[in-house]
Amino acid sequence: MRRGNDVTDDLREARAGEATDDTHVAIADDLVDDLRQRLLAWYAENGRDLPWRRTRDPYAILVSEVMLQQTQVPRVVPKYAAFLERFPDLDTLAEVPLADVLSVWSGLGYNNRAVRLKKAAEAAVARSRDGRLPTLPDTVEELMRLPGIGPYTARAVLIFAHNADLAAVDANIRRVLLHELRLPHDLPAADLQQVAEVVLPRGRARDWHNALMDYGALVLTSRATGIAPLTTQSPFEGSRRSYRSRLVRLLLAESPRRRQALPDLLGLPYEDANEIVRLLEADELVVCDDELVRLA
Repeated sequence: MRRGNDVTDDLREARAGEATDDTHVAIADDLVDDLRQRLLAWYAENGRDLPWRRTRDPYAILVSEVMLQQTQVPRVVPKYAAFLERFPDLDTLAEVPLADVLSVWSGLGYNNRAVRLKKAAEAAVARSRDGRLPTLPDTVEELMRLPGIGPYTARAVLIFAHNADLAAVDANIRRVLLHELRLPHDLPAADLQQVAEVVLPRGRARDWHNALMDYGALVLTSRATGIAPLTTQSPFEGSRRSYRSRLVRLLLAESPRRRQALPDLLGLPYEDANEIVRLLEADELVVCDDELVRLA
């Protein structure tokens, strides 16, 4: 998993622009220089060859960023390819029914991510109705105006598509910075964001973030460092997430379904099945009336 629950989308108070020197954390210059040199050299020799690293298309990078939230890289790779083959651009994704998107997304889990991604595409297309080819915005602030795109995702798209001199902090990057810069494990998120901006090597943002992510995933793991993630996933089996996913699959196979049939189909008491429907309705995955439940 690359970024547990997109953790830095909670850094709403942290600045998304240029590096600042007003961080309260003191870091020796030689420590920063050594980290930059070691990690970039290590990445040149050991960096992972991942499909989203072979493109500079902001849309394709957005797809990868959303897929990688709460999902292991090996599971994302085939889904990423299938998704872009079926929905190669913003226009296509914006126009297709949600059921088509969910059918390709199926197996990745957290289906509300697919809803947010489609809504972001719809919003991006809507803002480009002047005859130009729809594109994603090229600033953090404008990207964050699209549905479902928070500070981390906005920065990541600009870093990997445009090599923008921005800093983003996911779970792996947090662990590497804390360990290598000898920072306290409970360093507040806003302070860590400022640290990330200070240590960023200008003009190398894309390589730098890939290096940090790979080093955290392959070398400085949680087990190796003893640095626990900020958030952890609960077991999937028997969870609400599992029943939500099961109901979406049932509706992909046949929609609509009679509400009265759902308890038996899900193996849940009526009230619990109703709660699963309510949660999916709140995420705009389903619409329902007194009798029927269908995909949105």
